[in-house]
Amino acid sequence: MIKSTKDFSQQRVPSRREPGGQRDPDGGGRKVGVINLGCARNLVDSQTILGNLKRQGHRITTDVAGADMVVVNTCAFIEESKKESVDTILDLIELKKQGKLKKIVVAGCLAQRYSRELAEEFKEVDAILGVQKLDRENIPAQVSLTPRHFAYLKICESCYNHCSFCIIPSIKGKFVSRSIESVVREVKQLDERGVKEVNIIGQDITAYGMDIYREKALARLLKEIVAVTKNIRWVRLLYAFPAHVTDELIDTIAREERICKYIDIPLQHISDNLLQSMNRSITARQSVDLIKKIRAKIPGAHIRTSFIVGLPGETEENFQELMDFVRAMSFDRVGAFVYSREEGTPAYAMPGQVPDLVKRKRLNLLMALQREISQTNQKRKIGCKYDVLIDEAQEGEKGIYPGRTQYDAHEVDGVVYVHSTKELAPGDIVPVEITDSCEYDLVGNAL
Repeated sequence: MIKSTKDFSQQRVPSRREPGGQRDPDGGGRKVGVINLGCARNLVDSQTILGNLKRQGHRITTDVAGADMVVVNTCAFIEESKKESVDTILDLIELKKQGKLKKIVVAGCLAQRYSRELAEEFKEVDAILGVQKLDRENIPAQVSLTPRHFAYLKICESCYNHCSFCIIPSIKGKFVSRSIESVVREVKQLDERGVKEVNIIGQDITAYGMDIYREKALARLLKEIVAVTKNIRWVRLLYAFPAHVTDELIDTIAREERICKYIDIPLQHISDNLLQSMNRSITARQSVDLIKKIRAKIPGAHIRTSFIVGLPGETEENFQELMDFVRAMSFDRVGAFVYSREEGTPAYAMPGQVPDLVKRKRLNLLMALQREISQTNQKRKIGCKYDVLIDEAQEGEKGIYPGRTQYDAHEVDGVVYVHSTKELAPGDIVPVEITDSCEYDLVGNAL
């Protein structure tokens, strides 16, 4: 029977000792695999889901094709992510019909948002489970889904801001921060494991602490992290809501050597009328001043941002203003998306909805511009020397290792292809001189 709940972490999947459980010939629980969809925040949730299942006695496998049960952790942020989630569920149902899979569990944002519809539509699904609650004090048991040398560290859940286009607060609920003590305990564990890079994540990490400390406490947390770790070389901040970035945070990033000089700030747009209708709590002037302040206080800082095109009311003049802004700022990294009209958000009913064809055209124009900017920025790096974190063993041609500088987030930004006469291993950090570039990636020689 299909069931729906809001908190996976408190649910149990039937084991071999319970009604509905199936005995495993090897004497263990079910062999469970996971398919993670969406962002790195979802990945952390998937790790916790697997940790919970392992604690129940189930066996974890990375080979989904050989699993008895598959948990798909879904995303429902925009239309494309919803479609990907549904398509994945359909693929699993087909495997179940073929007898290659016994149980299907659907978890995450899609399950939270559309539990009733999923239960009615997909009778073959065995359990529908919503999003997890963030524990402020305890470190959840996790099964790592990342390479050994880096990890994601979630410090908060949901968003302090309520943008008019975003469904996340409706799905995730009230903004919640973990305590500093809890985060520090977890990061010390990661440090003891020899992790080289920790990525601080959350929907709005710059609002961290507003709920429990009544102040923006990210800078304070970072100082604690740096003080208690020694093996972690890079601390990376992902998704800093621009209106919540403080001078103290900028100064802390500038001062602390191990905090990556990589600032991920999703500006979303630059036209004041759209920023206001989006409820972004920041103006165009303040956005420009923030970028200038970061570049002045953190020499060499790389700024990543994202934009939405085709928002309700976006005119051709607004779009050209955005293009001019991107050209003038020459951002190091840019992601862009077409506006997705999501029911349950204030923007859904706003006048001036932009036709899909226009949205797609604007997206293509913006990304073409950014490709030119990125290519120019990348060429300037030829001859420069950077420390590069090796992510993978050599691939293809012998002696070539994919890695990243501190200015590149994993699976989000570009790669440095390192030529080395010495054998390198994932987790090594080596000095590299850049010899060539393309639009997003670099090529270099290990020194």
